[in-house]
Amino acid sequence: MYVLHHTPDSAALIVRLVLEELGLPYQIASLDREGGALDSPSYRKLQPLGKIPALETPDGTMFETAAILLHLSEITGKLAPAPNTPERGQFLKWLFFTSSNLHPTAMVYYYPHRVAGPENADAAKAQAAATLKSLVKTLDDMVALEAPDWLSTAPSILGYYIAMLMRWLFEPCPATDYPALHKILLALETRPAAIACAQAEGLGDMMFSNPY
Repeated sequence: MYVLHHTPDSAALIVRLVLEELGLPYQIASLDREGGALDSPSYRKLQPLGKIPALETPDGTMFETAAILLHLSEITGKLAPAPNTPERGQFLKWLFFTSSNLHPTAMVYYYPHRVAGPENADAAKAQAAATLKSLVKTLDDMVALEAPDWLSTAPSILGYYIAMLMRWLFEPCPATDYPALHKILLALETRPAAIACAQAEGLGDMMFSNPY
């Protein structure tokens, strides 16, 4: 049994989507974020930075979204190209592009005061928005030009990762501005796994493509 430490509509939802898609048994451990749960000694033992998510697995507790997704994919042999296949390197390149560039910049967009201070928050948010538009376009162009199987309308850990980020980024980067990715979001939000997660967290019928 997996235990996902979770708050609604956070990075934990990316992991929840993949657990659902893989059919792995899990339970939710809700975190009282406002009550200081992320800074509690018990949670810091699981996630030393006090961030979300943390996933208790049969192999020990994991954190870092991309690492969790990759681990789940590797132990099941699903939702990503297999190791030692020609597609693996390209897939990993874009997975880490997403985790190292798109995800952190999304956090700057929503929490600009953390990196720039209150007095510079507006400028930091504007810069993050411009960077996000460039990053998402890079992904969209890649999908349009290369049409990889591992980032398509079929489910993958990368597809769900990008779909959740684009949910959060609907304001600066509306999905309809990126037609190749928009097609993927429309397909993924109709998956039984996505529908189950959306219902559990009250996220609506178009959780990726038109969330707000």
